[in-house]
Amino acid sequence: MNVIVYLIVLFLGGLFVGALARLALPGRDPMSIWWTAAIGVMGSFIGGLAWLLISGRNGGGIVLSVAFATAIVYFVRRSRGGSLTDPGRPPA
Repeated sequence: MNVIVYLIVLFLGGLFVGALARLALPGRDPMSIWWTAAIGVMGSFIGGLAWLLISGRNGGGIVLSVAFATAIVYFVRRSRGGSLTDPGRPPA
């Protein structure tokens, strides 16, 4: 039961961070709710690792999580042929 609750909380936290990251860039991003949550989880993980390398302590905070998730959204846009303000074409 504890693992299921952990996975639900992880998904909801990733969804929150991913949604903030998508809002940080102008324009629409054609991605599903699952991709939004996955990008949020990846951004939180990379932000936590970066903070650990910088300070030697645990926890990166919401600001680093959103910043790294925004960078991931930007790289997803670039892989689709978009730019900072143009989301490009979704994969067919």
